[in-house]
Amino acid sequence: MKEEKWYHILGQFLWQHCGTGALLAAFAGIYAVIFSLYDLEAEAVLYAGGLCILLGAVVMGVSFFSYYNAHRKRKKILQNVEILTGELPEPRTLAEADYHEMIKSLKEAYDQNLREWRRERKESMNYYTTWVHQIKTPISVMRMTLKGEDTDGNRELLAELFRIEQYVEMALNWMRLGSDSSDFVFQEYALDEIIRQAVHKYASQLVRNRIRLSYEPTDIAVLTDEKWLLFIIEQLLSNVVKYARNGSLRIWVTPDRVLRIADTGIGIAPEDVPRIFEKGFTGYNGRADKKSTGLGLYLCRLTAEKLSHKISVESVPGQGTTFSIDLHSERLWVE
Repeated sequence: MKEEKWYHILGQFLWQHCGTGALLAAFAGIYAVIFSLYDLEAEAVLYAGGLCILLGAVVMGVSFFSYYNAHRKRKKILQNVEILTGELPEPRTLAEADYHEMIKSLKEAYDQNLREWRRERKESMNYYTTWVHQIKTPISVMRMTLKGEDTDGNRELLAELFRIEQYVEMALNWMRLGSDSSDFVFQEYALDEIIRQAVHKYASQLVRNRIRLSYEPTDIAVLTDEKWLLFIIEQLLSNVVKYARNGSLRIWVTPDRVLRIADTGIGIAPEDVPRIFEKGFTGYNGRADKKSTGLGLYLCRLTAEKLSHKISVESVPGQGTTFSIDLHSERLWVE
């Protein structure tokens, strides 16, 4: 929060008391007129007026000092308003006492709503977690059944089953990213191993969609969370499978520790690029595909921010798309 200059606060103080100042000036004018009518000595009038001005300046100075300190204290409370409402300054007027009661009532209502929201959130998280683990059982059974006979129909169903499993994982990760509890474990990981896990998982999909893979191994280690970085890479590979059929995929790491995933797919329209990571945004490709949810890349950006990584995209329609993940993590450290 930007700190205000003292002279700005002084200006507001004087403006707030301008009515009182005008009233005092009017009183002084009345006294001056009356004194002049009675032919009193001007020196006596000026002396009395000077004393009044001096006393008024002292009173205004003390009042401003109190006004300034009270303002600073309220600003401090505002930065932690959820936990410091009990430290509000003591009310000096009936109006301030009424405002205190309003704030306390609003705080109680807020706390009650927050507790209710957290309870419902926890119940939803428990439900989705249970549902995900339960749905994995029939998915595994279906996969084993379909693998029992190698036919074109079964291979097609296995591909759709793979997509179902990815959507299930996305739903669970959506809930985890929005929960209050932290699911991140930061340490040094071998980036090559994480990339290979993602490629192995999508190998059958890449083969099925005739996507040629070129991967340049790397020996660097990154400070990250393995599970969540793997989630980002898998989401990007999912997009490659969807929009780069019969094309090629290249994965490499630059010397400045930027992971690049480039494909020769249909690309992204220039007007869609700035919004590609927005929640629910599907763009031209998503509307044409009719199956895009607009959540995959949004979750990638959200996850990258929590990992202190940066994700960006470059694309040329009809030529391909390159996603970049900057793996620098200056704000993180290993404990």
